[in-house]
Amino acid sequence: MALGTGAVLMLAQAGPALAAPDDPDAQRGAEIEQLQRERQERAKSGGDQQGTQDQPLAAEAKEWPDPTGALPHPENPLDKEALPTLAVSGVTATADGALFDLGGFVGQVRLFTDDLAKVSVRAKGKDEFFSPGIVKRDWEPVEFTVEDSATTYRIITSDLTVEVLKERFGVRMLDAAGNVINEDDMRYGSGYENGKPYVVKKTDPDEDFYGFGEQTRGLNKRGESMRMWNTDNYSFPVTAPYVYATIPFFYGLKGDGHAYGIFFDNTHRSYYEMASEADDYYYFYADGGDLTYYFFNGPSIADILTRYTELTGRQPLPAEWTLGWQQSKWGYKPGQRLVEIAQGYRDRKIPLDAVNFDIDYMDEWRVFTWNEEDFPPEELDAQLEALGVKSVTINDPGVKVDDNYDVYLQGNDLDAWVTGPNFTDYIGDVWAGSSKFPDFTRQDVRDWWGGLHGRLLDRGVEGLWLDMNEPAVFSEPYHTAPIDVEFNHGTQQHTEVHNIYGFLETQSTVQGYNQFKPGVRPFILTRDTYAGGQRYAALWTGDNVSSWEHLALTIPQNSNIGISGIAQVGNDIGGFAGTTTPELMARWMQVGAFIPFSRVHYDNTFQEDQPGQEPWAFGPQVEAIGKRYIELRYRLLPYLYNAYRDAELSGEPVQQPLIYQFQDDANVRDIDDQYMFGENLMVAPVVTEGQRSRSVYLPAGSRWTDWWSGSTFAGGQTITRQAPLGTMPLYVRSDSIVPMREVQQHTGEKPLTDLELHAWVDGSASTLFYEDDGWTHDKNQGEYDETRFTATRSAGGSVRLQQEVVHDGYDSAITTVTLKVHDVPRPLPAAVVGKVTQPRPGVMRPDGGITAKTLPVTYDADKRVATVTIPATTTEPVTLQFSGRSGALR
Repeated sequence: MALGTGAVLMLAQAGPALAAPDDPDAQRGAEIEQLQRERQERAKSGGDQQGTQDQPLAAEAKEWPDPTGALPHPENPLDKEALPTLAVSGVTATADGALFDLGGFVGQVRLFTDDLAKVSVRAKGKDEFFSPGIVKRDWEPVEFTVEDSATTYRIITSDLTVEVLKERFGVRMLDAAGNVINEDDMRYGSGYENGKPYVVKKTDPDEDFYGFGEQTRGLNKRGESMRMWNTDNYSFPVTAPYVYATIPFFYGLKGDGHAYGIFFDNTHRSYYEMASEADDYYYFYADGGDLTYYFFNGPSIADILTRYTELTGRQPLPAEWTLGWQQSKWGYKPGQRLVEIAQGYRDRKIPLDAVNFDIDYMDEWRVFTWNEEDFPPEELDAQLEALGVKSVTINDPGVKVDDNYDVYLQGNDLDAWVTGPNFTDYIGDVWAGSSKFPDFTRQDVRDWWGGLHGRLLDRGVEGLWLDMNEPAVFSEPYHTAPIDVEFNHGTQQHTEVHNIYGFLETQSTVQGYNQFKPGVRPFILTRDTYAGGQRYAALWTGDNVSSWEHLALTIPQNSNIGISGIAQVGNDIGGFAGTTTPELMARWMQVGAFIPFSRVHYDNTFQEDQPGQEPWAFGPQVEAIGKRYIELRYRLLPYLYNAYRDAELSGEPVQQPLIYQFQDDANVRDIDDQYMFGENLMVAPVVTEGQRSRSVYLPAGSRWTDWWSGSTFAGGQTITRQAPLGTMPLYVRSDSIVPMREVQQHTGEKPLTDLELHAWVDGSASTLFYEDDGWTHDKNQGEYDETRFTATRSAGGSVRLQQEVVHDGYDSAITTVTLKVHDVPRPLPAAVVGKVTQPRPGVMRPDGGITAKTLPVTYDADKRVATVTIPATTTEPVTLQFSGRSGALR
């Protein structure tokens, strides 16, 4: 949902802040209306422009203008004139690397694999640091050798050499051939400056940077100044330095195409100057905490992501219904309105899987309660279930201070709350008024909080949506709890916990979901997270704006988040704040059908004259466009589900920047308005108002086919594609098989009985098709099917399909496989366009051969597609042969 604190505190700079009244509840309604009026004015004026935030930081002054009040204190620039010199006075070999005596500090290099090293510097006597983002700490021993000299200490594996400089402590990384991949800039080195851990690295002018989780601006981060401090930033500018999630993991892509990764595992507010000050160095640092980072040697981005998600965990395969379309709004009230919206989708035969309940369903915004009069849960659940629609309810961490509220009283009994520096409970103002906040750093609090979710899940709720979990606070001058609040019985400070608060809440929420729905795959959607958060929740990018700039921003945002480990990511389709237009909504639904998580969400709570953002809200033309693309998403669900399976197994993102697959093609490095959707489909949206054609770059190394026209193009070139309002350019790469199915009105409406395999074959195309029940954990006990389909084109033009059962553990409903071979050339005879030869197992001829049977083939001359349907039980190869005036398929 989330209006969040941005509406309060961003505006506090333009006028008087809203003071917390003596009786918060008495004035709450008036305050909310005031906030809404102010928000409307901001939306009309294009949102908060935040001063000069689109300008690079000056090297000598590291402070952003701060009209949001989002910072706990002014930014702390790294004083490069006061950096200490740490020298190695002794080395102690260890079983997995070495320890370095640095005077009052100890340096450490640990090898986890032959391509992954951990580098840390900490005060002597302090334990090695692992954040909650790390899921794997125990690794198999790595074989390595050591070379020790007066100036360096080298730890050498088969793929990576870590060279530690002694005179001034610094680290250099080399590949197996001895080439320098990455190195500290020894003018500055690494260490601590006034308590701030820092690392300064050399860079080449042709090196680019990607990742960094949720950030604004474009895809390539070279030349950017970035910040990580999770911030409730309502209607954030497209250049805002502070947004909702922190993932301090990035890639360096060198000019020769070699990639490396660095994960700066620090939960404090952190800063990234990526060649923003000079062309020969970059650096990162944090306000506090330990100097700890992990170095990943590629050379491919895909290899690095696989290793990173081995370290921090992978996105579990989500329930299939979460891949469908969802509809949401802040202001669907009473609850019957949600049923009407769901019925509106059904009446128009537009697929829909879920509706979202925003904060209105609660009893006076008390979490874990229901407004039974307006939102009777069992009645609404029954009506929605009858339509095949699931419900997702929002939840916030703030608990209303109310002696008649049992959740509050339970928390008091447990001493569950975040405290002030004097050990009294911290109280801040959120939607329900004066509230306390659970201390999620404590396992006993996470257990208690998780156990409260039965109040939602036992009443028909299938998904949980976590908002305001930065944590956002209305009544503070900094958007969040004061910097001096404490956690974990006073042993941890807000500076350390802030960026992982929402992460820990998602951990607790998954625990509760599993408690009340054992055996069912949880769906948790969060606005706030830290590295490794993919283990627990999907991410949406917060309170965006109904503008063309925000539509364009979704592409680099989602792409960088994807290669930062979070596969299930999405944005509020149509924009949350402000008013969309018919053209913008049409284009956004096209993009929205091709992102990992698809949900329309918008805010017009106090603007009932504002148009809705349902597909039909802007008339029949926009409705038809939305329906076309939503239906296409549902046809592609087998392909999308298999992409999520790849994410579970290897960390491969569902939405991929072009550099993920084509990092050797220098032309894709700065393309942030195209992306891959899974392995085989390339999306090139229109994100500019009034545009009816666009340039599309086709990456080298593949042939590309226009999804709509069937026209084919060689890679390594830029073409111009016409794009009328109803068309979003979409391409499929050569040697691809894309599994599809018939349209459903919701997932699970119809069993998958006929699997369509769309094949574009130049040489050989293969796909490993995965199938399970779509919603339980039974797959973890082997209850799934995997079938490898391989299509091969012969020199004579025939196409041979081989089906191989790799794993057989699920009772599939598939009875037929329909093979559709694309790019079959014209002309072919109208009567007999070809034949499929299928060996008949067990019927042997006297000469030892196998009797064959012929299956009917159809040919669409306009689309150049040949189609044949094959029994799913076929185990022998099937050959599709073509004859006629055109000769063989070429």
